[in-house]
Amino acid sequence: MIGQHTIRADKLKNDELKRCRLMFTTGKILLSFLCLFLGLQISHAQTITISGQVIDMESKEPLPFASIGIKDKSLGTITNLQGEFDFHVPNELRNDILIINMLGYETYEAPAWTLIENRTNQIQIRKSTRVLEEVIVSDSLRGGEIMSIALSRIDQNYPMKPFLLDGFYRDIKEVGGTYVSLLEAAVKIFDEDYMAPRNKFKLRERVALQEVRRSLGYENKFTAYFDEGNLLEDILLHNNIRYRQFPEEEIFYKGMIREPDSYYNGHEVYVISQKYDYDLTIFIDKENYAIIHLEYENDEQEVIRKRRGLVSKFVNLKRVIDFKSFEGKFFLNYLTLESKINWYDKKTDELRFETKLHQQLLINDVHADTDEYIGTTEKMKNYGLQYQDLPYNKKFWDNYNVIKESPLDRKIIEDLEKAVPLEKQFDYNDLN
Repeated sequence: MIGQHTIRADKLKNDELKRCRLMFTTGKILLSFLCLFLGLQISHAQTITISGQVIDMESKEPLPFASIGIKDKSLGTITNLQGEFDFHVPNELRNDILIINMLGYETYEAPAWTLIENRTNQIQIRKSTRVLEEVIVSDSLRGGEIMSIALSRIDQNYPMKPFLLDGFYRDIKEVGGTYVSLLEAAVKIFDEDYMAPRNKFKLRERVALQEVRRSLGYENKFTAYFDEGNLLEDILLHNNIRYRQFPEEEIFYKGMIREPDSYYNGHEVYVISQKYDYDLTIFIDKENYAIIHLEYENDEQEVIRKRRGLVSKFVNLKRVIDFKSFEGKFFLNYLTLESKINWYDKKTDELRFETKLHQQLLINDVHADTDEYIGTTEKMKNYGLQYQDLPYNKKFWDNYNVIKESPLDRKIIEDLEKAVPLEKQFDYNDLN
């Protein structure tokens, strides 16, 4: 009997030991799942999204291309054509001050946390009363003199030490009112300084592609009628301040007209303009004579090239360049370029079709006076980005600061998706 009791006791102990081991193993698994879940939550919480729409306080009209940022930080984005934005920022900045700047308006400031994850935010900003005033001639400076001073101070106002920019690039091709192709890229842009280049039309910056996605439209027959070179390189070369692309003749300065002063980021701003074969308006900070914004439009028609019995004529070019201040220097904020080219029958001069190229470059972050560098093996090639695309990374794009989708973008997407959903097109490009 004693032996039987001993065997039964040993069996009970073994059963209990197995249960304990099972509980311990199960506990480890549960703990692992818990850690994984918490890790995912923490990872997800590392980035927060601030959303809203910026409108004029009086007219209630949306304000496109307003600058969104965090006070004293280099991160930023801009509003779309409907004044809307999604701004992805690190979670540790939730208690910092969100700032919104727009030419001619007072600066808006509010704690970032008050706008987090609320997509119904409508932010009203007030026009500066100074915009409504006529120019009070408290100085005798003329438009050409202001421009001359601004150009002479580029070395003082813009970075003269190596810097790196995180950027978002987009180009869209349009034929006869229908959008046929889309390409977007996340990029890093390195430059040594803003010294005047020897060649004003040779790219100084080094660009490294981080992510690229494109629609199937690049196989469309009409894309051959667009410039098939590196369009990102092309838009960077349109930075007139970086490349000193201003006439040196005296007539250029004499033709500058001084307009009513404006207001930006708490500073009074000179506004000067010129109208010849083109329209040019330049906004210059009164405190330091930095060029902070430039708008240019040219509609002088000229023959560009011939192809397959057709002749292309340049019809219109619009360019906007905007800068933002960080650590006492001015860095590129965004650059937009829109060019319109029409194709005519070579013999009859009859219009066959119209093409438009829309390009946008938004700078998300600035790394001033940096030790980082883009080597020759890392930089993008000088041929078209559509041939340099990388595997599509949806997770990356979900948390990257792009120009927020607008009704116009939805029209673009609708045109592009006539065959296949855009998300599948991005994946399709990687599989082929």
